[in-house]
Amino acid sequence: MKPPAPYLPAPSPTLSHADQEALTDLYVRGTPPNTLRAYERDLLYITAWKRTRFCETDAAFKKSLEWPERQDIALAFILDHARDLGDAPPEDRARRAAEALIEQGLRKSLACPAPSTLDRRIASWLAFHRMKNLTSPFGAPQVKQARAKARRAASRPPAPKSQHPITRDVLEQLLATCRGSRRDCRDRAILMLGWASGGRRRSEITGLKREDVSLKEFNEKGLVWLSLLETKTTQKGETPRLVLKGRAAQALVYWIEVGRISDGPLFRPVSKSDRVLKRRLSPDAVYQILKHRLGLAGLPDGFASPHGLRSGFLTQAALDGAPIQAAMRLSLHRSMAQAQKYYDDVDIAENPATDLLG
Repeated sequence: MKPPAPYLPAPSPTLSHADQEALTDLYVRGTPPNTLRAYERDLLYITAWKRTRFCETDAAFKKSLEWPERQDIALAFILDHARDLGDAPPEDRARRAAEALIEQGLRKSLACPAPSTLDRRIASWLAFHRMKNLTSPFGAPQVKQARAKARRAASRPPAPKSQHPITRDVLEQLLATCRGSRRDCRDRAILMLGWASGGRRRSEITGLKREDVSLKEFNEKGLVWLSLLETKTTQKGETPRLVLKGRAAQALVYWIEVGRISDGPLFRPVSKSDRVLKRRLSPDAVYQILKHRLGLAGLPDGFASPHGLRSGFLTQAALDGAPIQAAMRLSLHRSMAQAQKYYDDVDIAENPATDLLG
């Protein structure tokens, strides 16, 4: 039997072939697709780093990952990613490994990676060990302490996921670029649903199916109900229904009609001949759609990312004086502190104490 990837359960002599396949299938179905993709990227990066980092030290050294991995390898990984390698001499092994990773397209620069990036890769490495029912080297006292020191040494203010929030006035500029084609109708529905339903993430928007949309109350009350399978903060079967009303509900219903969406994916690619295709729209397509609409609206390149729909919804809620609890019921933020950041940015700008000097 072919051994599964490190991010899947390791073969067990106590399990039959059928049970092993069932266990692997369970992990695949029970792990969000985005997490599986992150595991794959991190596995590729970690393996390439080890091969380039230690290729010159010992000809007999095993450059593939070991299970469990050695503590000195784990420590070296932390040290290599806890400093700016642009200041290191050209012969520095960590710098040479980083340059090789840059050539392979696995690393952007010699700058010290963000602590969150290091944490995510270590978390993936930890997950690989758990899948094999092994203790990882990152639990060793020295390695654990080095990781904490690295996090503090490289700490920096968190960068916003979107340069600007897409507040209502910005959204109106984007919607004004949507004319009468099927592509325009689809883009209008995506933007309005993504914003008005609480600031949905790309995967949540493209993961919707026609069966997840209820139009039973549209004709009488103008309401459209959405049933998300799961979100980043909710599990399958635990996500509350969300509602669209007004222009957002009308835009979605119109897209369903002109796109002739009777079942399957709610949002789909539209060909150059304005024909709606059957396959699902990819999450990256939402980024491309937003980028296209920003350009048509005359806004600068990189003005906002899809996360701007989420931050813009909460920022607008704060500007309009909506209670944060009401906004969170739509945004599905699990942390009050996280949602409060958007309200704080608005509140401090309106704080009378900022005008004391005149």
